[in-house]
Amino acid sequence: MNQDNVSETAESHAGANPLPGIIEQDQARSAEQAAPDRPSSGVVLVAGAGGVIGRHAADEYARRGWKVRGASRRPVPGAAWEHLSVDLLDAGTARDGLAAASDTTHLVFGAYIERPTSAELSEVNTALLRNTLDALRSAGAPLRHVTLYQGGKAYGAHLGYFNAPAKERDPRLIQPNFYYDQEDLLRQAARERGFELTVLRPEGVIGYATGNPMNLLMAIAVYAAVSRELGQPLRFPGTVAAYDALYQVTDAELLARAAVWSGSEPAAAGEIFNITNGDQFRWRQLWPAFAKHFGMDYAEPQPVPLVDAMPQYAELWEQMTERYGLQQTPYADLVRWEFADFIFRSEFDNVSSTIKARQAGFGDCLDSEDRFLELFDALAAQKIIPGSAA
Repeated sequence: MNQDNVSETAESHAGANPLPGIIEQDQARSAEQAAPDRPSSGVVLVAGAGGVIGRHAADEYARRGWKVRGASRRPVPGAAWEHLSVDLLDAGTARDGLAAASDTTHLVFGAYIERPTSAELSEVNTALLRNTLDALRSAGAPLRHVTLYQGGKAYGAHLGYFNAPAKERDPRLIQPNFYYDQEDLLRQAARERGFELTVLRPEGVIGYATGNPMNLLMAIAVYAAVSRELGQPLRFPGTVAAYDALYQVTDAELLARAAVWSGSEPAAAGEIFNITNGDQFRWRQLWPAFAKHFGMDYAEPQPVPLVDAMPQYAELWEQMTERYGLQQTPYADLVRWEFADFIFRSEFDNVSSTIKARQAGFGDCLDSEDRFLELFDALAAQKIIPGSAA
């Protein structure tokens, strides 16, 4: 997942500066209509607020009238809520930095650090969560609920295959997994300290982010823009098997709405929920639509390791930035091509059941193809990529 530099502390599962809202949702689903025993307001702290997941969650809570604080190491441009500059990896720094959050009732935990081994992932990410919880306890915060994010790794998606459609009741794997360690820590703390928790499992979160290159939306957008600039057709760069496998994504705005819902819905207390757009697709269905949207010719798939092919176009991107008046974003911060290669070479069906969330009351859904195209347009409108008429 959901880093500034994957070898250093990252603020979240994904980067900063989300796109503005595009699809207006039915206000009847918002917290304003919560039942009397379902608090509709409070004070939320979003850990990892510089990321696409955290930033969208913070913005959604603020939109609904909550008092919001976001914690991350670096400032969050354009935030309409209070920012706390905190390194959560250091227990003392976390305690001092979160002292101002003594009135926190809800914690949304989206902080994440990438590490190369399972043991290192668990050590560092469990420390992030522990330090945050301990800092809030030290501050005397009246914590009522914590939302924790997981993902497909909980089912073994990173290992090359998992039983699909995955359900929340599926047993854990014998493989070490930092998700399990974080969840165990959180459940123990909840029992001891008297707060509720909910675990959300998205997949392939899409939404604009800078400063974190593990972003599937940006991988497709930048790859398409460079291909078009080179006069080439749009080709799926992964394997034919991956082209035909079922996949799913989670829109960052939808995930934010799920976070708000989970923090105030009694039926969500203590539960795990898969959260996706609610549909599945094959890349074979989407890439011709992407090509048409970008005004490009389309060609059949050609496996190309993006990690080898794309870094050479840093200078070209600088030229494109000047030519099309794009935001000055370092090329290395746009996309982590290793992440895109992994997704485009996953030759198994990646499908999670969202029945449990719907039965519990969260029925939000989106058409993923439409959403991709809307987000591409939003990227162009914000001058992140050239427009379709470039």
